[in-house]
Amino acid sequence: MKNVTLDELKAIPALQTVPDEQLEWLLANGETIEVEEGTRVFEKGEPLDRTLFMIEGRMRICAEQNGKLREIVVIKPEAITGYLPFSRATNTFGYGEAIEKCRMFRVAKAKIHEAIKLHYELTAAMVHTMTSRVRDFTSQQQQNEKMFALGKLSAGLAHELNNPASAISRGASLLHDQVKRLPALFKEVAALNIAPEKLDKINQILISKTQQTDRPMLNMMQRADAEDDLADWLTEHGIKDYDIAENFAEFSFGPADLEHLHSCTPSPQLDVVLAWMNNYLLQEKMVSDIRESSTRISELVSSVKTFTHMDRDTDKQLLDIHAGLRNTLTMLNYKMRKGNIQVVEDFDLNLPQVKALAGELNQVWTNIIDNAIDAMEPNGSGTLEIRTQLDRHFVCVYIKDNGTGIPEEIQSRVFDPFFTTKDMGKGTGLGLDVVTRIIRQHNGTVKVTSVPGNTEFTVCFPLTDN
Repeated sequence: MKNVTLDELKAIPALQTVPDEQLEWLLANGETIEVEEGTRVFEKGEPLDRTLFMIEGRMRICAEQNGKLREIVVIKPEAITGYLPFSRATNTFGYGEAIEKCRMFRVAKAKIHEAIKLHYELTAAMVHTMTSRVRDFTSQQQQNEKMFALGKLSAGLAHELNNPASAISRGASLLHDQVKRLPALFKEVAALNIAPEKLDKINQILISKTQQTDRPMLNMMQRADAEDDLADWLTEHGIKDYDIAENFAEFSFGPADLEHLHSCTPSPQLDVVLAWMNNYLLQEKMVSDIRESSTRISELVSSVKTFTHMDRDTDKQLLDIHAGLRNTLTMLNYKMRKGNIQVVEDFDLNLPQVKALAGELNQVWTNIIDNAIDAMEPNGSGTLEIRTQLDRHFVCVYIKDNGTGIPEEIQSRVFDPFFTTKDMGKGTGLGLDVVTRIIRQHNGTVKVTSVPGNTEFTVCFPLTDN
């Protein structure tokens, strides 16, 4: 095995400005090692007690994310890894494996501590390496956090869009079937000999039922009773198309209405009239369903556009915070329904507008509300309360959940970067750090109080931007 030389250390970019005597000291206090391809250099959870200077070969570091092993980084020649001065890491978060035969220089942690006291330039070079590593890791984790958030929002949005889109497709298909029946029904209706004044009464009943705006909402039992009453009347009059009962009940028809129709069109004409009316009511219902579904899609698209504020400038603007809160709730609606979570809004709609960056405020609401939903998940249900009020010179938003709560011993750390209680792959610990930075950017404050079953985040913004 060829020992690492001074020239090989000097070839490492981070060490190029370190005086030779300090590198020679490093050589005297470390050792050269070789690792065959496929060999583990270290395992997950081992003490981080050595610094490794990669001279030849490559090593990958892998860790478990979301239940799967993933390659985090590949250490290439002229790189430094492992323990670095002033690092607070104590154990390895994954394992290291040689993907090519490697030749490295290894220095024990105790010797690196000794170098801190003896060799300023060497220490400075290694600290610079550490800060670069932290910066790269932070950038990667921020990107992961964005992808996690985007993944959750896109999954919910896809589900929210799929429901009305499917309803439109289904309604259009059924409507097409009903339209195809019109020629035959027209032929049968045209053959009837009904007096014009009776036709006017039939049309009047039909129009009044379809245009009724105060139609009562029936529960399942009430609806079943209404359908049974209509079905009994139809049976008594020899009409066996019981689908008529279901559709007529939805438009608040009752036996008295059928009696009125019967007085206008006695059997067997009544069968034809009811079939024609049933077809008309079905078409009305399908058009209404298609209209509601398309409106829902438009609202979702509008919420997405407003949520991201694609058409806004990057300068702070006066805005109503309730719009952002409601858009965020729309974006997370699927996840809340899945978690059986009830939302209680207590908004002071007379609040003055605040000067803020709307897109960034939406990140604040998304992170806090999403965390609240996750906290209520173990209970199988929950209540999310959102309250707004004016507190002298501040507009305050209170977001409360009845989830598991935040243990008292970690409450002071929840806003720290990279601190998370979630499983690997479910969070990076940057969500509340993002909240803190955005709120500070707006000269506001964010606080949390928590006991099991009652966690409340308080976000306050000043009315003046100074």
